[in-house]
Amino acid sequence: MAPSTTVVDPPPSSTTDSFNSNAAAAENDIRPFFVLHKASSGSKSTATVKAKRRIESPSPKLAKKSEIESVEEEDGQFFSTLRLRVFETVWSKIENTIQDVLRDSNSKVFSGVHDWICESFESVRSSGALSLSEAVRSYPVLSQPSSKQLFTALVLTRNLEMVDDLVTFEDLGLHLKSQGCHVAKLSSMDFSAKNGVGGCLRGLLRQFVMPTIDVADVTILASWYRENGNQKNPVVIIVDDTERCSAPVLSELILILSEWAVKVPVFLIMGVSTAHDAPRKILSANALQRLCATRFTLSSPAERMDAVLEAVFLKPCSGFTVSHKVALCMRSYFLCQDGTLTSFVKTLKIACLQHFSLEPLSIMLEHFCQDNQCIYEAGKFDKLRLLDIFCETLDPEARYLKYFSPSAILNSQSHVSGRNSVIRRVLRKLRDLSPAQLTSLLKSWESLTAEFSEINEKVMELHPFMRNVEAAGQRPGLPTSPKKHASRSHSKLEKELKAMTDKISAVIEFMLREYMKPVETVPFNEILCFKNVDKLQSALLGDPRGRIQSDLLESHSILNCSCCSQRGTTLLPSMHDTSILYTLAQEHADVINLHDWYQSFKTILIPRNSKAKSKSKTTSKSKKRKERCEEPEPPAEASIQARFCRAVMELQIAGLIRMPSKRRPDFVQRVAFSS
Repeated sequence: MAPSTTVVDPPPSSTTDSFNSNAAAAENDIRPFFVLHKASSGSKSTATVKAKRRIESPSPKLAKKSEIESVEEEDGQFFSTLRLRVFETVWSKIENTIQDVLRDSNSKVFSGVHDWICESFESVRSSGALSLSEAVRSYPVLSQPSSKQLFTALVLTRNLEMVDDLVTFEDLGLHLKSQGCHVAKLSSMDFSAKNGVGGCLRGLLRQFVMPTIDVADVTILASWYRENGNQKNPVVIIVDDTERCSAPVLSELILILSEWAVKVPVFLIMGVSTAHDAPRKILSANALQRLCATRFTLSSPAERMDAVLEAVFLKPCSGFTVSHKVALCMRSYFLCQDGTLTSFVKTLKIACLQHFSLEPLSIMLEHFCQDNQCIYEAGKFDKLRLLDIFCETLDPEARYLKYFSPSAILNSQSHVSGRNSVIRRVLRKLRDLSPAQLTSLLKSWESLTAEFSEINEKVMELHPFMRNVEAAGQRPGLPTSPKKHASRSHSKLEKELKAMTDKISAVIEFMLREYMKPVETVPFNEILCFKNVDKLQSALLGDPRGRIQSDLLESHSILNCSCCSQRGTTLLPSMHDTSILYTLAQEHADVINLHDWYQSFKTILIPRNSKAKSKSKTTSKSKKRKERCEEPEPPAEASIQARFCRAVMELQIAGLIRMPSKRRPDFVQRVAFSS
């Protein structure tokens, strides 16, 4: 039949001439075009055109649905960006607070080290200045034993791991540089037996003289020190981990520096983690005789931990807090792992990040804060750690309040069920405090509760009881019967102390019951409290094999592939080969036949419909051209085999399968199974 006029009407002659004249240019011009086919009938052609128009113009419902999905996607991206921004703001506050706390805890020691360097430097300069020719001689100018003494500071860190100490010595170096000292830092890797003392000298010269220098000559250091006014300031060398250094190399470096002690006043700072006498166990006798040591002690890890917790959770810092179970998990991880503050801060950051990624209401966290630390002041007398007090007061069931009952107070010495309770230990310790300690406790409470009128009134009510205790302790004895009156005075003092401690216990109970309610019981606690302990444990302990399995099964979410995300349970050729192969492996037991596995993989890459289309023959050249443009050619057999082998090797490297054995060369074994 004749084709429809709407389809096969010939174009004007001018258009035809123009097309023929530009035929060569049109072959290289790649632009969208339409291929018109002859219709078998007019009605069929009209129906085809109508169907085509109907497909090209989507229905209003589909258009509205796509608009809603796009709006929801934009909203999701907006809130994700907003939560990330709030997390960065909150964590920057926490991180800056932690850095300030650690800097303040080490400030006294840093100032002491700087004062010691200044005093020692003045004593060295008092022996007289040397000329440049005298300073660069290879033999000593002075032969007295005192001229070969190397001033050394032994800094005790009391850490079993060097993670926290690295940051401490970095801060110490920055502090000394800000005071005008020439500072170089050497690690235990610089004191290796392979490089010898030459490696240490090259490291010093690269930090002091020139970064590209490759000569180990101490005279270069002496020449640099006497030029450009460098002799006005002392030279400080920091060895952060003395106990891990090679003992012969460190001893030789000390001997060399001591020979040049007058020409180049070097002050050695050695970090030790176990004890101040650690250098005696690693240095030679000659090196020990050259040291003029001074001891410095940093705050203990427990003290730094208490200071960090006090600044982050008790004082207004960021408002972020954790639940009771999360706090117990963080404490357990801190105690069972390396016990370093760095690991605890990392755990805190992971918890904060998990909170903002899982909780939609977390974007409101910028407007919340909290404050209370009176219980910690009372627990200091029993050397209680703030981490333990913090974990117990977060209990959502408030089980610690049962220790304030009269029966629990009377049986405090024999009560077994709460022997590990921190609050109970605080109450028991109150009965052992002296009047001076009670006075100090009241003063600290008075300053801490100055902004809270109701709590401050309760604290002020304790002062009359405190005056009675002081009066009972200062009452003079009678000369006629001193022993009898002394016993009466002692009983009177005990009575007043008991009344005082009971009143303090009542104030503690009042604060715990009314003002220290667990954060999990507060309305809208989801804004500031992280409670998902399972997510935190999985992030801390890690499950790399399980993570690899889940990522392989959901690769489209990792690669952000739009076509694969809408596949449902159907495997597509556009997916990653390793993901396809591992998904197919889920259909097998612990043993997989390689031939069946390969055939399944090949079926995914070359679907049946594409095979049928490739076998069908078409007579129209335009139809062949259209199929060639719309569908890619199926991959060759060799290419499929290569991709299969590569995917199998990747699964083996990931530890998910075991390669074939000689006994069964055509089978592989699954090692890991997804839960």
